[in-house]
Amino acid sequence: MFTIFSIALGLTLVFTGYLLHGGSMVIFVKAWTEFITILGGALGIFLAANGLPVVKSTIASLLNMLKPDPYTKPALLELLVMLYKILNLARREGLLGIEVHLEDPHKSSILGANKLFSHDHHASAFFCDTMKVIVSGGVKPHDLAEMMEMDLEAAHKEETIVPDAIYNAGDAMPAVGICACVLGVIITLGKIGGDPKDLGAAIGLALVGTFAGILFAYIVFFPVSKALGKRIETQSLYIGCIRHAIFSFARGEAPMTCVEFARRNISPFLRPSSTETETAAKAKK
Repeated sequence: MFTIFSIALGLTLVFTGYLLHGGSMVIFVKAWTEFITILGGALGIFLAANGLPVVKSTIASLLNMLKPDPYTKPALLELLVMLYKILNLARREGLLGIEVHLEDPHKSSILGANKLFSHDHHASAFFCDTMKVIVSGGVKPHDLAEMMEMDLEAAHKEETIVPDAIYNAGDAMPAVGICACVLGVIITLGKIGGDPKDLGAAIGLALVGTFAGILFAYIVFFPVSKALGKRIETQSLYIGCIRHAIFSFARGEAPMTCVEFARRNISPFLRPSSTETETAAKAKK
């Protein structure tokens, strides 16, 4: 929501400066055909480069931006507590004691209690599938680390498809704006010899194309792409906590030590303190 507000603020200030300079918004109303050309070209580029599945994912991602980022400091703290509880249970009762929790995390009294974790398909599948490998045995810690790295790399490639697609479309917008401007110039050349006022108006309409292409690229497409990328970064922190906790557990570390490794993965801005983490873990033990 903040991204949308920021874009709206940027557009408002740009046109406010234009109006204060003596400009008129009438020209943009008359240039509606230029916007059809530009947005139509952008849509064609996006569809041709990405296909319908990415378009559907893009729509879902844009709608998701209306909601606040769920991967907040309290959510990360809740994850650390959940990791402590499940790993502590495994240490106390053995690996077979957590098998029932891994089979159906939604029904688990530990994993299912964390709503963000249970609704994050990648996070829950990553944790449960990797822990099942540990339960089954026969995989060394460094092999497990390589396996998790492959999983996260594949997931990252999939997650960045939409931001990259939007960024690439934005990168093409100035060129599409120039194309719209050239088409306007062609129309303008056909009016040479007529009324100078009509000629000037036609030139102004043509230049709207170049302006709109640059405006959409730098105030809409690029910021949206960056904002989606930021969402992916916070989700990566969430998954990273799980990864480091599992790897530490596979090496034989104590549950609280595993949680500490996971906590250190979080950026300082979102990282709960060591005291907060230990207090929360003991309070919900």
